[in-house]
Amino acid sequence: MDSTLDRRSFLTVGSLGLAGSALGSPGTAGSLRRADDPPPGFPHQDPALVQAVVGASHSNFDRVKELVDAYPELAKASWDWGFGDWESALGAAAHTGRVQIAEYLLAQGARPNLFSGAMLGHLDVVRSMIEASPGIQGTPGPHGITLLSHARAGGDRSAAVHAYLLEVGGADPQPVSEPMAEDVRTGLFGTYRYGPGADETIDVTDRNGSVFLARTGQAARGLTHHGGLVFHPAGAPSVRIAFGGVPPNEIRLRMGTVEVTAVREG
Repeated sequence: MDSTLDRRSFLTVGSLGLAGSALGSPGTAGSLRRADDPPPGFPHQDPALVQAVVGASHSNFDRVKELVDAYPELAKASWDWGFGDWESALGAAAHTGRVQIAEYLLAQGARPNLFSGAMLGHLDVVRSMIEASPGIQGTPGPHGITLLSHARAGGDRSAAVHAYLLEVGGADPQPVSEPMAEDVRTGLFGTYRYGPGADETIDVTDRNGSVFLARTGQAARGLTHHGGLVFHPAGAPSVRIAFGGVPPNEIRLRMGTVEVTAVREG
């Protein structure tokens, strides 16, 4: 028998496994079905499912359970919302105070961390980590959300952690956004193009008086102003976004060694 497996020799239940002896005979495969093609990026998890589970972990327990029951490894999934602002499914549940979701994810193999411990009221865990690494309480979580905010999100169950963090101090550092005149702020809004593709554009918009930026069609990130129309996006303090021209007609965006220039359309 030819031992070569082509791509149609894979079985899927959303995630894929090898056909044959590794999964048993076709008669015992249950809900496994043959796929015409593997999902995008195989054998990596489908990015759409990763984004879905992290997004749902902010509030929707039923959707999280549906996804993780079908694809158990999604309990450990993380998503980059932009510029390196990584967030795990557990991280999403932790900063929104979703205890049921957090406990379910942990039971399914999610990796606990300082932030989930703070929200869930695990005082001994939080104290031991801070004592082992003094100053770690100032490390920001996803989107730049502080450790103290995670403890606050846990409500009564994390009151002792909240009190401890206030006593230790340094667990709630806040970025300072330099003020801008209203006409300067609104003058930044618009669409800026950095490439020929239909979606190779950046939208700069207003949300409740704050400047937000996103690649067109993707998640928007709030910007912190350093002064001189230089900003960094939420959750990525090393990234620099600078507006230039009078009036502003271009954006220079630098991430590490990558720099992108986008020019205002219209």
